[in-house]
Amino acid sequence: MLKITIPSNTDSNLNFAIFEQYDLPAPLDGVDAEINGDLILKFENEEEAVIYSEQLKNLSEGLDDKSSAAYLAIGDLIMAIFRDEFVQAYIEEN
Repeated sequence: MLKITIPSNTDSNLNFAIFEQYDLPAPLDGVDAEINGDLILKFENEEEAVIYSEQLKNLSEGLDDKSSAAYLAIGDLIMAIFRDEFVQAYIEEN
């Protein structure tokens, strides 16, 4: 299982509560919250994380307001996924 933590000090100040408030789609394996409110995305593997990030990208492209808090939050999710060392290794191999 791959877990990617999104710290709440991102540009959008995304945390678990805000993730739920924006009603963003969750990965297939779900999400958790750390004690400090940081968001944890859970994936079966790196491929699933990349597919999820592509789904988020498609969702963000459909938003009319590119300066909205939801748009910024999606961007922070995508960046966190691609910054993960295991995801980076997977992308380099494929």
